[in-house]
Amino acid sequence: MLTTTTDTLDGFEITEYMGIVMGETILGANFIRDIMATVTDYIGGRSGAYEQTLSKSRKAALEEMCDRARAIGADAVIGVDLDYETVGSRGAMLMVTCSGTAVKLRKT
Repeated sequence: MLTTTTDTLDGFEITEYMGIVMGETILGANFIRDIMATVTDYIGGRSGAYEQTLSKSRKAALEEMCDRARAIGADAVIGVDLDYETVGSRGAMLMVTCSGTAVKLRKT
């Protein structure tokens, strides 16, 4: 499944707009990860544990969006937008959402 943040794909003509498709995921951070992130906040540097969680969440949301596009017969998703939020009473969960327009294509 082709995906792009742009509204066109070079070498292809859009023949049909099939509607908006979305993908969502919410993952909780665990206690150990929180402790390591707190240490990183004090000493500086990157938090590998949170980066891994973020990457996993982003991949899951994009896969879900592509699965939904495939289910309606789309060839690609254009205009993809990703959003990140923390949710929960302590902000202990990470929500990643993505959306785009499912389209049918013809190679030019």
